[in-house]
Parts: sequence; C-alpha cells; structure tokens
Amino acid sequence: MPAALPRGLVALFACASGLSVANVYYAQPLLDALANDFAIPRAAIGAVVLATQLGSALALLLLVPLGDLWNRRRLMLAQSVLLAVVLTGISLSTAPMALLVGMLGAGLLGTAMTQGLIAYAASAAGPEERGRVVGAAQSGVFVGLLLARVLAGGISDLAGWRAVYASSAMAMLVLATMLWRALPRLPAAAQPMNYLRLLGSMFDLLRSERVLRVRGTLAMLMFAALNVFWSALVLPLSGPPFGYSHTAIGAFGLVGALGALAAARAGRWADQGLGQRTTAVALVLLLAAWGPLALMGTSIAALLLGIVLLDLGAQAIHVTNQSMIFTRRPDAHSRMVGVYMLFYATGSGLGAMATTTVYATARWTGVCLLGAAVSLAAFAFWIATLERGTPRVRTTCTLPDG
Repeated sequence: MPAALPRGLVALFACASGLSVANVYYAQPLLDALANDFAIPRAAIGAVVLATQLGSALALLLLVPLGDLWNRRRLMLAQSVLLAVVLTGISLSTAPMALLVGMLGAGLLGTAMTQGLIAYAASAAGPEERGRVVGAAQSGVFVGLLLARVLAGGISDLAGWRAVYASSAMAMLVLATMLWRALPRLPAAAQPMNYLRLLGSMFDLLRSERVLRVRGTLAMLMFAALNVFWSALVLPLSGPPFGYSHTAIGAFGLVGALGALAAARAGRWADQGLGQRTTAVALVLLLAAWGPLALMGTSIAALLLGIVLLDLGAQAIHVTNQSMIFTRRPDAHSRMVGVYMLFYATGSGLGAMATTTVYATARWTGVCLLGAAVSLAAFAFWIATLERGTPRVRTTCTLPDG
C-alpha cells in the first residue's frame, strides 16, 4: 500500500493540473477579440472552443491511456514541452486556420497532461486517501479553468490576447522542470501490451464497468450545463448595458473558484461511502443555480450567487464521480479517466456550440432555459439509475454500481 503522499506533492499535483487545463479555457473570455482579429463571424466563433474540445476528446482517446503503458514522468515532461511549443504557435498565428489548428493542439496536449496528472495522483495515493488526493487535484483543475478566464482577460487588456498564450508557454517550461524533479517514480499500471490493444481495452472497460457508464453520463450532462453558462457569459457582459472589459468578465471566475474550493471535501465524503448523497445535493445545487443566473439583467448579486451554486454543484459532482471510478481497476487508472473524460469533452463541446447559437436567437433567457433543461436531465438520469438498483444513500469502494 502506498505511503501517504506529502502535502507538498499533493499541492504540486493540484497546481500543475490547474496550469495545464487553463490552456484549454483561455480562449473563452477572448472570443470577441479573436472574432475581430481574425474576421470570424460571432455566430461561428464558437468553433474556437469546439476545436479545443475536439483536441480534448482526441487526447482522452489517444494520449491519456499511455499512462498505463509508458513511464509517467517522462510522459509528463514530453507533453509539457510540446504544449509550450503549441502555445507559442498560437501566439504567432495570423490566419483563422492556423488559430484553429493551434487550439486543437492546446486542447490535445493540455487535456492529456491534466488527466495524466489526475491518474498519476490516484495511482500514487493509497486507497484510504485516494478520494482526498483526487479531490485536491481536481480542485486544482476546476480553479485553473475558472482562473484561466481571469488571467486571460487581464493579460489581454494589458498586452493583447497573444500575450496570454506566450506567457503560458513560458509557464509550461517552468512546470516541466518542477514535475521532473518532484513526481514519484511509479511503474506502469497495465500488463505489457501494444498500443492498439491498449486503446481497445478502453471499450472493454466501458462495457464492463457500470460505474464508469453512469458517472460518465452524469459528467457529460453536468459539463454541458457548465459550458452553456461560461461560454455565453462574455457575450452579454461585453455589450450594452454592461460593457465590461475582459478583465472584469474574467473576474467572475474568481467567484466560481469559491464554489470549486468549497466542493473539495466531496472526495473525503466519497472515501467515507457518501458518494450518492453528495451527488444528490450537488445536482440540486446545479439546477437551482439557473434561477439567480436568469436575473443577471436586473441583479449582479443574483448572478454572483448563481455562479457559486453552479460551480459548487458541478465540482462536487465531478470530484465524486472520479473518486468513485478510481475505486475500480487500479491497473487501469489512466484508461478509466480517459473514458470518463471523453463524456466530459463531449458535453463541454456540445454545450459551448449550443449556447452561442441559442444566444444569437433567444438571448440570455434562452441560455438559462437551456442550462436548466440540461441540469434537469442530469438529475432525472441520476434518479433513473437509482431506480434500476443503485443504492440511494451510501456507496463503498467495492460496489459495482454508479
């Protein structure tokens, strides 16, 4: 059984996960600037977000599983250096196609690195602390994707959007050095197999592990709802009557970070067998958030409350999901998280594309109705899985259910 991980190492997992995932989300508060600079119609600018999410999906399918086959430390080093190269390319791009290819690469490598670190943390932690460690690392991811909007907005206002990606490239090189020095040496978890067999085994896991199917579907719906909000927020706030700067819009991510940090204990509750109870409360918060969010036009305070509820509920669901799937198949953590996060990438991409289209026709009210409908669908799905026999309150590390 692995020894308890030092706090400094857990903090490094969290910080590194947040810095790497931020690269997938820097573009969201910059969509209007990118549309202007590259002459992309606003109705189609969601393609930038879709490109990053497509890269994320490819990473989850093709790169993340390599953690069960190759030396993880070397894999992290290679991915962080390549990510720095891609980010530099984005900062220098001058054509829409070059921008989209760069965003595809940022999604590919940023996601591979992030989820590789989550699986790394889960494998390094002992069973009695795995939920706590995964919760801490996942909190870093959630805070990273929220603060990405703050950093992107602030740097863009000061030095332009290209400086966002140039500075992130330098940060990735520094992070590569820190990870190489600090990450524990762990053997590959899987039995020796070739690459194609490794990829094929992911579908076997999806068929055999019910918890993976149930929790993956919840993740898809939850992240669709989350991206319905965050991908659309810049559109009304940057125009009249608000006219907020990129820095001001990005600062709303700080409010969401409060909810993300408050949800970190969800991993501890999952370790205690309270995964289903935590899921129930989180889904209620996710659905309830859309009420105050819909009042943005009349109350910024209501908007702030809605952001806290939305991110608190989403983060609690996500941490609980991962804590529960990591209790299964310790020899396949990278593949398990890869399959699970494929659901996430699908939901994120669909949510981002749907919300820009809905906003163009039904404005903010339509966006909130869409988000509430997706959140309600997640709650209904969870209830349906309970009705098919999943325990209603407590779960343990050995349950095959979702």
